[in-house]
Amino acid sequence: MTGVPEERSAGSAASKGIRSALAGIVVNGALALVKGIAGFLGNSYALIADAIESASDVVSSLIVVSGLRIAAKPRDENHPYGHGKAEPIAALVVALSLFGAAVTIILQSYHEIITPHHAPEPFTLIVLIIVVVVKEALFRSVFRVAEEVQSTAVRTDAWHHRSDAITSAAAFIGISAALIGGDGYESADDWAALFASVIIIYNAYGLFRPALDEIMDAAPPADVAERVRAAAATVPGVLGLEKCFVRKMGLDYFVDLHVIVDGAATVREGHRIGHDVKDAVCHALPRIADVMVHIEPDTFG
Repeated sequence: MTGVPEERSAGSAASKGIRSALAGIVVNGALALVKGIAGFLGNSYALIADAIESASDVVSSLIVVSGLRIAAKPRDENHPYGHGKAEPIAALVVALSLFGAAVTIILQSYHEIITPHHAPEPFTLIVLIIVVVVKEALFRSVFRVAEEVQSTAVRTDAWHHRSDAITSAAAFIGISAALIGGDGYESADDWAALFASVIIIYNAYGLFRPALDEIMDAAPPADVAERVRAAAATVPGVLGLEKCFVRKMGLDYFVDLHVIVDGAATVREGHRIGHDVKDAVCHALPRIADVMVHIEPDTFG
């Protein structure tokens, strides 16, 4: 992550993430159908495994959409800190679904490897080239949105598309080897599917960790706290800053900040400075939903 985007509210960020996920659902639904039919007619389990991956992408994108919609809901009496945790939970579910898809491909690939069958048809290569191009383009588009809105769930959705592109590329290599090698190489595309599943598991783990960290309230990148401190330091009456804790709650950030003021200041003056600090931080970083300011005197006597 690169920090807190300044130009978007959590609501607009969620809307943009939802639109990107819905676009992915349409594309993946079409690709799953095309790859499934081509794999069945073309005698390629690698392509059928690819279709399974695209179908799982549809489910994953639906989970992302649901998570973002819940995360964008305003605070209520039962959720005073908002519903932001729904976003990393959705990312966690999507990462786990990647693990599940990889395990399914491994089991089916092994079955196909030990079962004699004909080599895939050449036309399946054309289908795979189209799929790789489309899925890589979709990955880049969705990942760009994920970086812009700083959404763990959308980032996970993007990598689902990249995993699909990797699976398709591996299938292309495997089918090419089966066609070029001839007799004895019929299972090359199944080995390719097996190899691709290992890559998917690796990517799934890389997506699982940040989602889990966010659920566990791990600190965001250090530059976020630095920007909070910089904004707070500009407020008249602030003599220094002590503790600064930031946590990400879905598409929003929450801050706990200890501000040092003149020990001789009145309670009213300290209270005013605290409010000014909160306003300054929220103005500088609009994605920060709330700032809890604790006033500290510069001297104790």
